[in-house]
Amino acid sequence: MSNIEIKNDSNYHHLVTQISDTFVGGQKKAVLAVNTHLVETYWKIGEYIVEYEQGGSGKAEYGKKLLERLSKDLTLLHGKGFSLSNMKRMRQFYLTFSIGAEFPHQFKQTDNEENRICTLPTHKLSWTHYVELLKIDDPLERSFYLQQSINESWSTTQLIRQKKASLYLRLAASKDKEGILKLAQKGQVIENPIDIIREPYILDFLQIPEAYAMNETEIEERIISQLQHFLLEMGKGFAFVGRQYRVMLGNRPHRIDLVFYHYILKCFVLIDLKREAAGYEDIGQMNMYLGYFEKEQNNPGDNPPIGIVLAREKDEYVIEYAMHNISSRLFISKYQLYLPTKEDLKRIVDSPNNRI
Repeated sequence: MSNIEIKNDSNYHHLVTQISDTFVGGQKKAVLAVNTHLVETYWKIGEYIVEYEQGGSGKAEYGKKLLERLSKDLTLLHGKGFSLSNMKRMRQFYLTFSIGAEFPHQFKQTDNEENRICTLPTHKLSWTHYVELLKIDDPLERSFYLQQSINESWSTTQLIRQKKASLYLRLAASKDKEGILKLAQKGQVIENPIDIIREPYILDFLQIPEAYAMNETEIEERIISQLQHFLLEMGKGFAFVGRQYRVMLGNRPHRIDLVFYHYILKCFVLIDLKREAAGYEDIGQMNMYLGYFEKEQNNPGDNPPIGIVLAREKDEYVIEYAMHNISSRLFISKYQLYLPTKEDLKRIVDSPNNRI
């Protein structure tokens, strides 16, 4: 068979696809396998260090110099991977996620004490994930970011971004103490429309100077150009449908700024952007859009749509009365163009009445 015949043969193209898919899949599995073994190895090293310290003689001989000595000796034997900072993290890793730690269900022992194993989801998170998690002092906050990294398959970069944006504190600020504990143990569980709402939304990735007056169209264009970052901020379950979504009402065209579909809640999510404060007229308009979508756009099996008016400011007093008897699936949320002050959010979470 000539080269031309091979190139045009459909079976050959199928063969190339099969080999390529198998090779890529094999590469991914290899990376995951290496990552799993690396995390488990570091946890085991941390265990050896702690048990040696607790033995008494080792602690007396080396004291605080133990990790420095280990770092030098192991680096001579194996090269990279045993810096002093990494040795400290391994020890901290074991102490933080061992039996009897904050959430002991994350580890277990086998019947044989000598073969104690780590049962963290090591195939889903890398060592760099755990390094970032170990930088968090609060055990509830750390557990939340652990669960959320797994639930939403965050990369290390995405985890760092969400930490900087204080996602845990923003979600915890709207919950009671029991809700905060549940958030820490399971991550953000999406069951109702209110579960996807954040207050405020952080749009720092748009890189809009605080003093710059930008209209809704320009904000929308920047969101579309940074859609991946916007979807990360919105959370799990959102699929982009369209921008400036055109609907006809009373023989007049209307346009909805952004339309998404939430595949967990099985409903459309409509977003109306406001450069300044949200007013009562914005609530009425969004309520009209929700009615239209429910009657004209929903497919069989879809739940009623959710509407979010996303504004720079909102007058709680005006909003309260404007929302009277309005659909419980309509929300007014603020957005910020900069990262929030963590101290301010902590004060809200720690206050006796931490509901907003």
